[in-house]
Amino acid sequence: MSDEHDLDPRVALDELERAEAAPYVSYPATPWWHFPLMGLWVAAMIGVFTWWRENVALFVGGIAVLIAVEAGYLSWLMRSHGALPLPGRGTPPREIAPVWRGYFVGVVAVVAAVALVWWLAGVPVAAATAFVLVTGGLAEYDRRYERAAARTRARLGIAGRS
Repeated sequence: MSDEHDLDPRVALDELERAEAAPYVSYPATPWWHFPLMGLWVAAMIGVFTWWRENVALFVGGIAVLIAVEAGYLSWLMRSHGALPLPGRGTPPREIAPVWRGYFVGVVAVVAAVALVWWLAGVPVAAATAFVLVTGGLAEYDRRYERAAARTRARLGIAGRS
């Protein structure tokens, strides 16, 4: 026989909300090297365009290697995080949704800035610009996300990072 507390719909809804929020707020800390690594990867993706006209085989090979490296890294990241929520997919807790919207606005701003630099100053300067903007932008996104996740954990009574 179950007690009355188990039958309270408010308790069930609170438990459901905690369970739905868990993948968004219970995760390991992002390693310090993640941000410069992603900045370096984006810079390398732009940098291989220096071979676009001079050596198509080197260009295609460089792109293929960088895509394989990124696929491997993302696979590892998903395994290490367990359930890895991705911006734009699923329904995040209300504290996290604005952070995701800010992420997408930031991506558009970075792409526009790098494209402008590429047009005005060339591929090497655009690659360097991308490294700085992506590294800094992802670090700032991570700080904002963690603050939102902490607010969600506090509101729902969920323990800290896993």
